[in-house]
Amino acid sequence: MSKSVSKNSILTQFSSRKGQIAVLIDPDKFSTKEHLLELLKKAQFASVDYFFVGGSTVSRNAFIQTVELIKNNSDIPVVLFPGAAHHVSKDADALLYLSLISGRNPDYLIGQHVISASEVYDMDVEVIPTAYILIDGGTKSSVAYVSQTTPIPSDKVSIISDTAKAGILQGKQLLFLDAGSGAKNHVPKNVIELLTELNIPLIVGGGIRSKEDVLELSEANVLVIGNKIEEDIDFLLDIKSITANRL
Repeated sequence: MSKSVSKNSILTQFSSRKGQIAVLIDPDKFSTKEHLLELLKKAQFASVDYFFVGGSTVSRNAFIQTVELIKNNSDIPVVLFPGAAHHVSKDADALLYLSLISGRNPDYLIGQHVISASEVYDMDVEVIPTAYILIDGGTKSSVAYVSQTTPIPSDKVSIISDTAKAGILQGKQLLFLDAGSGAKNHVPKNVIELLTELNIPLIVGGGIRSKEDVLELSEANVLVIGNKIEEDIDFLLDIKSITANRL
């Protein structure tokens, strides 16, 4: 299918409301099929909105097999959150086509994209050009280490805002602010409130570890939760208590 006529159903869903929830699944962190199936079941019960699949060091086979398993056992949309050119799957609902615009490493600005371009172009998967911005979350994250880029300090609000605006001017359709895997601190609320004024869908991840964090950051369109659920799968019960109160 030509990308010029592909449906924008996931991007439209991102845009539709604030406070949506995505569970990040890193295939490297699920050692057994049973473990992943348990997560899928509890996430379904919690009424999460998306599964994001991604990781910094995942093999191609593990990535593809994980997406296939999710699609065969859940009706929750699967969105690819790639860390490298081989993190693609024809079975997904959408692909975040990430450009790491907070860094200056050309490999993650365009290099990985060139490697995967022919394969992605021929896939019948919604591709969403995404401005990916790393924010300092108090630890050195895997993505910062692998990409060899430096996150923007969380108090440098004008730099964060100008970086986001540059991404929009380049034609990106989505902003993704990430404090990184295992972050001590999430993206500050004031940063989220400022970027919502840019009228572009906003995804926020990293350091979201409590029900209070979810509620505090609910001005973002989508909140991505990974490490906390890996450590305590019953955190999905707290998510359920939030999603149950949606209008």
